Amino acid sequence: MRVGMAASLSAPPCTCSSKSILLRKFRPKIKLRRNCFRISASTSVLADGSPLLQAAKHTVDAYVKSGMVIGLGSGQASGMAIGYLGRLLRTGALKDIVGIPMSITSASEAAKAGIPLDQFNDSSQIDFSFDDADIMEEGTLIAVIGHRKPQVEDSIIQEKYILNASNQLAFMVKDSQYMGGPEGSIPVLVNSLNWMQTAEEIDDLFLGDAEVWRRPSIGHAGPLGGDFPFVTREGHNILDVIFTSPISSLVAESLEQIDGIVDHGVISKFPCTAVIASESGLQIVDNLQRNMV
Repeated sequence: MRVGMAASLSAPPCTCSSKSILLRKFRPKIKLRRNCFRISASTSVLADGSPLLQAAKHTVDAYVKSGMVIGLGSGQASGMAIGYLGRLLRTGALKDIVGIPMSITSASEAAKAGIPLDQFNDSSQIDFSFDDADIMEEGTLIAVIGHRKPQVEDSIIQEKYILNASNQLAFMVKDSQYMGGPEGSIPVLVNSLNWMQTAEEIDDLFLGDAEVWRRPSIGHAGPLGGDFPFVTREGHNILDVIFTSPISSLVAESLEQIDGIVDHGVISKFPCTAVIASESGLQIVDNLQRNMV
């Protein structure tokens, strides 16, 4: 297994050679790109907050209505959106909102904001969800979640369940995270008993275009995850697959063919909206076809 950096958007290139043999096969032209369009944009960020705060406020103002069940995501922008949603409830601008948190952190933030909460189950009817994405592919709006180190009680699997169960979904991202050729890493959940065999199969799949590191529970460790590898509440290890070339939109399909992989951090949801924050304003993009709007 090759040596690499811990999973991060800012991870420096590895020292291994990159042959791009398999990923070139995985990089067809994206047919969905022509169905993606900008539905609105602003020319400047309002003076009362950061770009991410404006993205959070826009997400709540544009998509949350009284009486909705809302999936509450995790991350910096999601925390801001939760706080803003709580303020609207306290002032009476919104009523009868129920939140379904995707993590321990979002549950805590929602409780502090005064948002009534419910637990997710298979019969949950979720009107709208918002979340932070670590990476989003321009056009397709395929997103990657799970870069941040979760608490033991958190679950990428449950976060994906909530996102996929939502009637509407919006991801809030910085403009640097919204890119035509996504780069970075993908978290992959694997059975802990045979994790090394699964890691080797992933390593072989990408033929030098990715490194595979087992995520540690504390600090930084080597590729094996150190003495204390992270174990999810379901008992899985997390392998961070760190790509040294742009990530193909078909990576998720390839990963799902490997025995031992339980799930991964790739989300491909239709319909989906991206709220993109930058110093010059907000850009709102969705993957709806024009005749469906």
